[in-house]
Amino acid sequence: MAGREPGTAYPSLALPEPGQQDDLLLFQQWLETAIPMAGRFGMQRLYWQDATLLCDVYLAPNLNDKGTGFGGSLMAQSTLLGWCWTTLWLRARGFRRDVVIAEATQRFLAPVTADYRLSCRAAEPEEPTRFAAQLDAHGKGRIKLVQQIHVDDRLCFEAIGDYAARPVGRRT
Repeated sequence: MAGREPGTAYPSLALPEPGQQDDLLLFQQWLETAIPMAGRFGMQRLYWQDATLLCDVYLAPNLNDKGTGFGGSLMAQSTLLGWCWTTLWLRARGFRRDVVIAEATQRFLAPVTADYRLSCRAAEPEEPTRFAAQLDAHGKGRIKLVQQIHVDDRLCFEAIGDYAARPVGRRT
């Protein structure tokens, strides 16, 4: 949908069949069209490892003037991966919801000096169960997620974000 106007939502991707997982390659292709900036981050394939969503990322498109990872890119990518985690989790359970970041904090722990791995998981093991209960009771809810960036085994960046899911098209 090249040239869509601000305020015009991009068409949703069809939900997976009940009991089926999303095709992550198809989801990522949709994502990079629906959120054009996503295609410019150098994010490689999305993949799950247990309940953690991972993505390997090239450093080159995210360089700052010092030759390390630009903080703004790292923050945007962590927010995006949290949005993906939440959206994919909802889709796997048959929920079509609008997902937004409600609150986030970030810590920069070490310079990002090479291609890196970005990960996202629930902040606590009980978060998904609590989130599901909110959705069942109210049709909306919030979940706290942790995103991290590692270069090899070194933790360089950590973000904690609250993601809200609400009925599609609702502004509050």
